[in-house]
Amino acid sequence: MTNQPHGGHDHGPGSSHRALVPPDGEEEWDEWYAADERIWSGRPNGALVAEVDGVRPGRMLDVGCGEGADAVWLASRGWQVTALDVSDVALDRARSAAADAGVDVTWLHAGLIEAPLDGDRFDLVSLQYPALRRTPEHDAERALLSAVAPGGTLLAVFHADVDVEWAEAHGLDPDDYVGHDHLAALLGEGWRVEKDERRPRNIEGGSGAHHMEDVVLKARRLPEP
Repeated sequence: MTNQPHGGHDHGPGSSHRALVPPDGEEEWDEWYAADERIWSGRPNGALVAEVDGVRPGRMLDVGCGEGADAVWLASRGWQVTALDVSDVALDRARSAAADAGVDVTWLHAGLIEAPLDGDRFDLVSLQYPALRRTPEHDAERALLSAVAPGGTLLAVFHADVDVEWAEAHGLDPDDYVGHDHLAALLGEGWRVEKDERRPRNIEGGSGAHHMEDVVLKARRLPEP
């Protein structure tokens, strides 16, 4: 099974629950994206903008980049961006957005576990509304943490108050996916949690608009002694 590091962006067209029920596997993600001309709004995620705007650019990993709004926004501000997703349909749209904006991004067609990062570490690792499958060995969480360079930042944003009853009625157990608590539990020695909070979302309509609050987890990897 592909461990899809798929994240969403500020939501655009689509049904109100579309973002909650993730497909499973590359082909299903491609079909999910192909069902609409555009899924997301093309705007970068609000929590990302709030935390990164004005920060000195460095190397950045966008995990589950979708149609590329975050990656393009960061690249336009001088970041050296690597962005990955398992959906070729999403990546084609992301490449087009980058070309329109006149920015360079390294696009990887891969899941997080399979991504050819070759041990690279990044100044910023961003995970926005992920659909990362959990494993008993916490593979996805450990891959995320290991990708952050000493002194670098992990920024993970999740929907607050997911309707578990609704999800289970539609065949989805939210606990099968990496959530805030799973990731936060691994931030032990060597990490400083800078923000761990709920905050309101300002989404006017479209897919995911029923989510009114985010849970934002921001942690810095301490420099190695």
